[in-house]
Formats: sequence, structure tokens, C-alpha cells
Amino acid sequence: MFFWMIFSAIFFTAPVLGENCCCSNLPDRFASLKVATPPGMVWIAGGEFTMGTDDPGARADERPAHRVKVDGFWMDATPVTNREFQEFVKATGYVTTAEKAPTLEEIMAQVPPGTPSPSPDMLVAASLVFKPSSGPVPLSNHHRWWDWVPGASWRHPLGVKSSIEGKEDHPVVQISWFDAVAYAEWAGKRLPTEAEWEFAAVGGREKKSQYVWGDEEFSEEKPQCNIWQGDFPYKSSKPGGVFGTTAVKTYPQNPYGLYDMAGNVWQWCHDYFHINYYADEAKKGVSINPEGPATSYDPQEPFAKKRVHRGGSFLCHDSYCKGYRITARMKTCPDTSLNHLGFRCAMTAEQWKQKMAKIE
Repeated sequence: MFFWMIFSAIFFTAPVLGENCCCSNLPDRFASLKVATPPGMVWIAGGEFTMGTDDPGARADERPAHRVKVDGFWMDATPVTNREFQEFVKATGYVTTAEKAPTLEEIMAQVPPGTPSPSPDMLVAASLVFKPSSGPVPLSNHHRWWDWVPGASWRHPLGVKSSIEGKEDHPVVQISWFDAVAYAEWAGKRLPTEAEWEFAAVGGREKKSQYVWGDEEFSEEKPQCNIWQGDFPYKSSKPGGVFGTTAVKTYPQNPYGLYDMAGNVWQWCHDYFHINYYADEAKKGVSINPEGPATSYDPQEPFAKKRVHRGGSFLCHDSYCKGYRITARMKTCPDTSLNHLGFRCAMTAEQWKQKMAKIE
């Protein structure tokens, strides 16, 4: 669990029908239901698109571009908020990964044989928190701006002295993949596949743009999303030098009506990460409803089983990861939580039909 911080040389990593969607894109089965859309969700009609990119400037794991077809699905209009996650915890008593001390066995299973065991004082309930550097630092070593902070969790994103009071409409953070799955199951939903996430980010445009808002570059004068402004990772040029999450509907929605598909928080997807996955998918011609590789492999950390997250966060910057691009990908161990990592949910048409049948 979070062993890249412990072994620094090894690892880092209810609206009415049609109000939030295009009625003409709704499947016929919904016409007979005559009910509201799933609260807070948008219908994505599905279709075929080019996933990934052949841009030589993109990262290797974004290539090659390949054709994918996805069926229609519902998607949360925003990342899951602190308010929504709190409702889940109150209803279930759920305890997140960050609120439980990791075991030595969990940690050692993810590192190469022979790796020294961590100090016992590291085996405490904790999570990863961004800490600005004191000045310019080489951007090749992310350990310079991350701290392993005891007591950090979704309730206390920056540590025990922090809180989410007044940030009920901000995305919940410090959420592991397991936490996101647990919430989704409770809500009768699921995590989106990586293909669904990228299809939704494209926003139905015939020609995929570089960003969810188009091809024009990010503007610090008129920012299109919540990312780092200034000099990363030590100086924010935002008013007062602040940085962090913003309320989920602060920035414009994409053509589908989805907010924060770029910036604010990275968002967990269903899929494992495998370095060869895109190349394997490209051999299929058109991949139909892909759910990701059967297992994970990252040559940089071959013993770690990672899941994909997408969208970028308030820490993304042109000088570093530029993770707010539509095709940008990130991968992290599923038990990892950070204060810029959250999630949103999806739902199949069949899941919604089943939920409505229970209500009827």
C-alpha cells in the first residue's frame, strides 16, 4: 500500500427526463418507463470513435490510436462529491482504505523480492498529500512534492487538522479504487471503463480535439479547468497563491453536459493498466465494449497491479504531466489514495432498468 512513498526508489505513482441529456438519444425502452433520469447523471448514446492518439508528443501508453465502439451508458455529470460520499458512509459505516493501517504483507506483495521492510512507524493509517516544494526542483522525482501523512483521509484530505467543512460540493478525494468500487456498488452503479470515460470526454465531436473544450491551449487569463497555474510544484499564481479542488460545477461542462472531465481530480476507471494494452486492442480492428486487460503490467513497477485513472487534476501543468489532455492516462495501485484523486460513476441502461423495476 503506497509503497512508492515508503520505498522512494521504487514506486509512485432529480431532474426531469431530458433535462441533462439529449432525449433523442435515449434508448426506446426508456420511453415506456416515463420516469426521471437517474439523478445527477447524463445519458451518453454510445458509438464508435478513435481511442488514444498517434501524436508523437504523447506518452507511449497513449499509443497507438485504435477504433473502439461502446454501447450507450449513463455517467455522473460530476465527480462524486464530499456530500455524496458522506451519505454513503453514514448509510453503511464504510471505512476507507486510508483510514486503515496497511499490513506488512500488503506492502511486501507489491515490491521486488529482497526489498527491505518498511519501518514499523510507517504502518499506520495515512495517505499521500501534496506538499509544494520550497523552490524549483527537477520534475523527474515526484517524491519531492508528496508526503505520507498519518491521519489524512477523505474526511481530512490534508491531514488531521484539515476538514471538508464548507467543501461539500468539492470532489471527494483520498479515495482508493476499492473505495470507489464500494460506493458505486452501494449506489447501484459501477466505475466507467476507460473506453467509456474517453468516449464521454470527447463529447460527441466528430473530430476529437486535444482537450475537452477544443484545441486551443489552456489560458491562465480565462482558465477552462482547474489545473496548476504558475510554476509547478512550488508557486501558484492563482489569487492568494491557493491551489486545490474546486466545487464540481465551477468550470464549463463539455458538450455532453459533463463537468470536470479535465482537471480538478483524477478519476478512477474500472480497467487494469497494461503497457501493451493499446497495441493489442489495435489488432482487433474495432474493439467492442472493451473492459481493459485481464491483468496489469507496468514495466517501471512490475510487481504492482495498477488501475487506470483519467482526467488530470489541480496539480497538472504544461511543464509536467499535462494530464488534462483527453488521451492522457495515469496508473496507480488500487489501494492508493491521494488528495487529487477521486472518481465518478457510470451505469448501464440495464442497471437503470433494474433499479426502476424495483421502484415500480
